[in-house]
This record gives sequence, structure tokens and C-alpha cells, in this order.
Amino acid sequence: MRTSSYPAVAELERQARALAAAAPGVMSLRAVGESRAGRPLWLLTAGHGDRHLLTVAGAHANEPVGGASALRLARVLAGRPQLLRRLGCSWHFLLCLDPDGAHLAHGWQPEEPTPSLEECHLRLYRPAFARQPESLPAPGEHRAPLPESAALVRLLDELRPAAQFTLHGIEFGGAFAMMTRELPGAVAAFRRTAALLDVPLDDHPCDGPDWRPERPGVLLLPADRAGSERDPSGFVAESTWLYPRRYGTLTTLIEAPAWGVAAVSDPRPEPVPERAVARVGEVLTGRTRELAAVLPQAHAVPEELAPLRDAALELVAVAPSVAATWAEEERAGSRGHFSTLGIAARRIPLRAAAMMRRALLPTDPHTADALGDLVREWSRELEKTYAPRWVPLSAQTGLHVRTMLDIGRRVCGAEE
Repeated sequence: MRTSSYPAVAELERQARALAAAAPGVMSLRAVGESRAGRPLWLLTAGHGDRHLLTVAGAHANEPVGGASALRLARVLAGRPQLLRRLGCSWHFLLCLDPDGAHLAHGWQPEEPTPSLEECHLRLYRPAFARQPESLPAPGEHRAPLPESAALVRLLDELRPAAQFTLHGIEFGGAFAMMTRELPGAVAAFRRTAALLDVPLDDHPCDGPDWRPERPGVLLLPADRAGSERDPSGFVAESTWLYPRRYGTLTTLIEAPAWGVAAVSDPRPEPVPERAVARVGEVLTGRTRELAAVLPQAHAVPEELAPLRDAALELVAVAPSVAATWAEEERAGSRGHFSTLGIAARRIPLRAAAMMRRALLPTDPHTADALGDLVREWSRELEKTYAPRWVPLSAQTGLHVRTMLDIGRRVCGAEE
């Protein structure tokens, strides 16, 4: 695998098969389910210990770094079986939870040292909320779990892991971690890892509005939280992050940025938060209004591109709710936090424009061209406003791998 590129799903499978064949006494590979389109969900396992650790990669189609990180750690364990014995564990890697989404998103392969933010978005796909496999139906919601979600739940029931890691990678911003309970020493170790790799920490992430910020860079789940997750848009779902708490599992979500933004790390208090939140709300609603004005009344697209259209229209529809949530809840915070909100205000319409452009390209090239102009304009404005810096893939995967190893040692009682 080239260190400058994210591996496609087929490459993940190829390398996993090669690892299992090269170390048959240590590594094994099996399918644990299928996607909606019938693509296999591959689980690569290292070791034979009674305690289980689970890494989930590829939950979001626009975050391909997780597969690269999973393979990197799997290669370490294949070459160091004594580490597995010391941990007393089997370490499992679900290589891509959403292979259908990854198939639709694949095509952008960054070439270091200067990848293009615009080119990244021209291939972007992030599914609508209900098509994201880590989201389970909320109580009373009349939809069945996705096959990928059901497969992960079965795996969690089978393994009852001591720790579950879910690997994510935002396009631009800062690194952060979300943990379903406190683990002594883990927060400080995560911060040291980010500093060592020169990855900026998000002082106070805007994800997980109901989680408790442990600034900088960490969100902790309150002990009295139920199993539902709330998005700022108002979307509520049960979560595979929270599902295995019944087994005492610690789930850690690790977010590594592709482009780092130094401004999100600023811990100084925002002097006029009311003005700052009004400003980011206007960016979000203003750009989605601009985007809606470009879109045609009819949205006929080829069937295979309908998920792109649906995801884009959902983002346009929820933008006012997101802005209203911010106005109601963001009454104070650091300058870094409001920089994170400013990035989110730009990211939502940029994603929508990019996905709708791809969806309309075969049937309405004129509108697709106009949307491409918005992607170009907004990408350049974002670069000018926040000066994002490409984070080498080795640092993105390093943040994931070092954090998993540190938490794995602490959970297993094998700290070095």
C-alpha cells in the first residue's frame, strides 16, 4: 500500500488475506455478514486470547483512513504475537462496516505533500443519517436495522469486547476522542500522542452535544446517559457505540483530521459568543439558501446515484435545525470551539453541493457545473479562512494506532 493513499475495500481484503496467509498461527479472516448490496463484511482477527478487543473501520464512507489504520495495527500484531500474549487478548478488525458507501465514495486518492481539498469533495459521499451503519433505529422508529448494523450487533454480542474502537477521519479540523467512560491515564496519553504527531486537537468538538467536554480534545459520556445519540440536526438514533455498555465495554471513537486547522485548538474564551454563534449560523443558512436556489425542482438521477442526491437534500433540509440548535445551546465556549462551529457551518453546504453535483452530472450537466463552481468557491474560501494543513497519512493512522494500543494496554492491565 502506498503511504500517500487510502486503500479501497478490495485492497483491504487483499492485504488482509495476505496477512492471514503469511501468519496462519496468528491471523485469521472470516466474513461476519453482508452489506445491503451483498458485499461481505470482513473480520481480520489476531491472536487467540480469551479477552477480546474490536476495531471498527469504515463506518462513514467519506472517512477511509480507518481501514488503513486497522491494517497498520494488524501488521504490527502479526509481527509481534508476544504483544497479544502479554495483553491476553484476541484483537479483531472489522475492515469496513459500510462497503457499499465506500464503493460509492472511492476514487479520490490523495497524493502527498499537497492533496487538493476541492478534488477530495468532488468524489465525496457521506450517507444520509438512516443509512449510516453505526446508527440503530430509535425506540418507536419504524425501520429495521441495516444489515451492516445487525452484523455489528451480532459481533458485539458474540465477542463482548473489553474495548471497542471506532475509527473516524474528518476532512478538516482537529483530532478528538469520544469515550463512553473514563479510563485513568487515557486522556493524557491521547493528548501526548496528538502532540507527538503534530496533529492539532479540537479544543471542544461540536459532535456529541450531550457528551461532557474534557478539554482539550476529549468528550466523555455522562454516566446517566441512555443508549440514544442526538445530532445537532435533531436526528436521534440508538448507537452501536453505546450498545455494548451492557457488557462493560469501553467504546472509544477516535477522530483524525485529513487537514488540520490550528484555530480549533485555541483555548481562549470567545469574548462575544452570541455574535460568534449568530455569524456561523448565518454562514450555514446563507450557503444552504444559495445552494437551494441552484437546485432544480426535479431531482431525477440514475438509481445508483440516488444515495448521493438523498444525502445532499437531507443536509439542505436540516441546516436550519442545526443553526437553531447552535443558537439555543452554544452560549459560551472557547475560540477554538467557535472555529469548529465555523468549519461545520461551511462543511455541511460544501458536502451537499459536492454530492448533488455528482448525482446530477449524468442528467443535468448544466446544474452540475454550477454546483461545481460552488464547490470550488467554498473550498477556496475555507482554505483562505482557516489555512488547513494536510496531515500526512502516517500521522493520521499513527493517531489511531497509538491510541488503540494505549487504551488496549490499560483495559487489559498490561501497561508498559
